[in-house]
Amino acid sequence: MNALYLNFKGNKGLQLIIMRSVFLLSLFMGSSNSFSQIAVDAVLESYKKDKDLKHASYSFCVLDAQTGKTLKEFNSETALVPASTMKIITTGAALGILGKNFVYKTHFYEVQNDSPAGIPATHLLIKGSGDPTFGSSYFFENDSAFLNEIVRKLKTKGLKKITGSLVADASSFDNTIPSTWIWGDIGNYFGAGANSLSYHDNKFSLFYTSGPLNTRAKLEAIIPDYFSAKMEITSNVISSGSEDNAFVFGEPNGYIREVKGSIPPNKTRFEVEAEMPHPPLFFLHQLKQDLKRAKLCDDKTGLINMSTNTYSYTNEKLIYTHVSPKLDQVVYFTNIKSNNHYAESLLKTVGAFTTGKQGTTENGIQAVESFWKSRGVDISGLHMVDGSGLSRANTITTKIQATVLSKIYRDSLMYPSFNGCLPVAGKNGSMTSLCRGTFAENNLRAKTGYINRARGYCGYVKTKSGKELAFSVLFNNYDCSAKEMKLKIEKFLVALVEL
Repeated sequence: MNALYLNFKGNKGLQLIIMRSVFLLSLFMGSSNSFSQIAVDAVLESYKKDKDLKHASYSFCVLDAQTGKTLKEFNSETALVPASTMKIITTGAALGILGKNFVYKTHFYEVQNDSPAGIPATHLLIKGSGDPTFGSSYFFENDSAFLNEIVRKLKTKGLKKITGSLVADASSFDNTIPSTWIWGDIGNYFGAGANSLSYHDNKFSLFYTSGPLNTRAKLEAIIPDYFSAKMEITSNVISSGSEDNAFVFGEPNGYIREVKGSIPPNKTRFEVEAEMPHPPLFFLHQLKQDLKRAKLCDDKTGLINMSTNTYSYTNEKLIYTHVSPKLDQVVYFTNIKSNNHYAESLLKTVGAFTTGKQGTTENGIQAVESFWKSRGVDISGLHMVDGSGLSRANTITTKIQATVLSKIYRDSLMYPSFNGCLPVAGKNGSMTSLCRGTFAENNLRAKTGYINRARGYCGYVKTKSGKELAFSVLFNNYDCSAKEMKLKIEKFLVALVEL
């Protein structure tokens, strides 16, 4: 610049033009205050002036994924409610602790034991290990295909006719939901917790027919049929709106439910999903029907759930072991579908794995926190009460989330599986509608999170310069609708590609 200035010393106009040109060039080419960061700064300034965010708390943290260096941050040490972005903490730890090739094993034992009357009897004992994919719709087309294969294997392995009972041992987990989940959540499918012997995604369905606007919808069916005779349903669902706003209320594992809210008008067989009471008993019932068809038991065969009954057994003979899909596939569906049941199952699994004891929410949290500490993450600001993020009692900082993501990025064993489980902007999962038509489309992968008045995104983005960033952005207690908040955050996500 000095040389140019001297060459045009006699022309002040040209001097000024050259100085301005060099200054503008420095904005594009230069330092940490370059043009590349103006987009993010502009979005932040718009947040500060937004009346919908006047009472909100919000934070973001952006790191160079490879080095962990902070590139941009705002309130990154403020602890906020993460919603389902908490799942990155749980699933990342599960991959690190268990390994991507970990599988769940559900064992089927033939047990010879005397009945109380002293008569010899043959029982079938099924011992669960917490497999959330057992009979899951993500992996099996329907119950029949899943059960038929199990019965075929049992028959091939030489199972004798069951003259006693089918027994479910669901004792490897404590089979309770986190204590801070709210009443409005726990009766719904997304409030289905982990079980040592989960089945059918631990949910059942209510089918409604709705009429004209503001009329009462009619409950037409309960599927599977097993629950039609067992469930006592009080329904007050109205035809209104364009979305599923029907919520199921009832205690965990209870057979009395109340359904309130609304579904769109003029619908037939509109599905509302609910939490399943006692999944092990439902599995035993379904298995019994297939075993009867194979002439391996009869109507007199009893059903015993050891999570609710005391039963002693000896002389077990292992007949068959059902092996789950590998852990990286479980993690994939946990994050792509934001499945709370899968996340809580993973949490209790790492608790059982690290302690050698029954899997609980508490020892799962301890295992997850210890893992991230061992990886050099400062977890002060993390207050974890579940594995899925459904509870509003969870808090975390964006600094912790971005740091965890950076640690995963630098782990050659974890990163491929973890990166593959994140929804891609404009392409799939909960990111399908975001960032379309921008450079962020297909270049940003993020776990999304939403519960009432809490929304966030965290993941990775490839910038226009080819740099990989790890980021987290969280908003709590905004005054606008959830849809409007989503659009406000989208501006931040699009701006990240300029860094």
